[in-house]
Amino acid sequence: MNSIANFFTRIVNRYMPDPLVVAIILTALTVIFAMISQGTGFLEASQYWGDGFWNLLSFTMQMTIILLAGYILARTPLVDKLMNKVVGGIHSPRAAIIVATLCGGVGSWLNWGFGLVLGTLIAQKLGRQVKGLHYPLVIAAAYSGFAVYGVGLSGSVPLLINTPGHFMEDVIGLVPLGETIFSPYLIIMNLILLVTLPLFNAMLHPKRPEEVVEAPAEPEAPSAKLETSEPTVADRLNNSRILGVGMGLFGLLYVAMYLVNGGSVTLNFVNSLFLFLGITLFVTPNRFLAALQDGIKVVSGIIIQYPFYAGILAILSGSGLIVTLANWFVSISSAGTLPISSFLSAALINLFVPSGGGQWVIQGPVMMEAARQLGASVPATALAVQIGDQWTNMVQPFWLLPAMAISGLKLKDLMGYMVVITFYLGIVFLATVTIWGMVGA
Repeated sequence: MNSIANFFTRIVNRYMPDPLVVAIILTALTVIFAMISQGTGFLEASQYWGDGFWNLLSFTMQMTIILLAGYILARTPLVDKLMNKVVGGIHSPRAAIIVATLCGGVGSWLNWGFGLVLGTLIAQKLGRQVKGLHYPLVIAAAYSGFAVYGVGLSGSVPLLINTPGHFMEDVIGLVPLGETIFSPYLIIMNLILLVTLPLFNAMLHPKRPEEVVEAPAEPEAPSAKLETSEPTVADRLNNSRILGVGMGLFGLLYVAMYLVNGGSVTLNFVNSLFLFLGITLFVTPNRFLAALQDGIKVVSGIIIQYPFYAGILAILSGSGLIVTLANWFVSISSAGTLPISSFLSAALINLFVPSGGGQWVIQGPVMMEAARQLGASVPATALAVQIGDQWTNMVQPFWLLPAMAISGLKLKDLMGYMVVITFYLGIVFLATVTIWGMVGA
């Protein structure tokens, strides 16, 4: 396993550019594919790209807030103390890899933004505490837990199709979470991953000490401090516990009322819950705003790159390339194998458009109409799209940006391990969608 990981690491170190460059290359490839397979003219493709560049701003903000809210919650004093307790008794490198994977996985299932940040922060703490721990691997292991985000409580597809008024409600109706996130197939799959993935990652740790790269000694980003020395009215308001806790509890009151009144778990609900929990646990506006300022650094790469992927999505949509690709998979499918086709096509498309929600807007109608015509399982087919998305997220640089921003590592430091992990995840994911599709047909 070490030899395989080292092989891919060498390949990546030699050929993998920075994430923004990857986005630019993918833009060029999308234009070329649209011109060749769809007969789209270059100027026409350019028009699609420009028109779509800003089309997903609201979705971009929603995705940015879910990551930012997760970051803020992970940096609250209470959560930071809990992280210190988690890592306090860990002293061996392989145990550290296992803990980082579990924390990233459980956190991502609860909220993908929270898990993405929590796993990386814990991995960073472990890297500084455990002697002989290979820092790039522990960060990669923590990120690998992100592989379950789409079938967790903040998964965009299961939440969207459970949201009243979603754009395909007239075709598939509302699909309850009991048939998606809490279905036996996904519960078993997640349990298998939570047991085996940490052990698999631990096997990748270098055996020779000279191959180990230890964590840098720089201190962690400072948490906000409560300032009490300034006598001005403005500073007293900034440090007011009444305003901070009061606003947080007010927001949480709405969240509780929303649930009591029968509201469903949507992206906006999860954002509200984590945001107001963060405000409450930071106690004062000053502490919260300081953590917010740190968090903005983490999400900045996503904000600037998301429009590029929105432009790619617009070319795929406007040229018909994404429908052509999805239809090809559908044409070779039966009721039992449609989830497999959905999984594979989503995995491929996600390399160009790393957005479960944005991708679903285009690919979802094709797959749901195919499921209706073939009599395939709607939940299995829909979640296969989500699982395909989360599978190739392991090697799509887009979502690695927060992990790199927090850890200080570069893409080439992580990608070799992510390629090996992706192969293993593919076996588990493909087995799940195959069994679910065959049984549910």
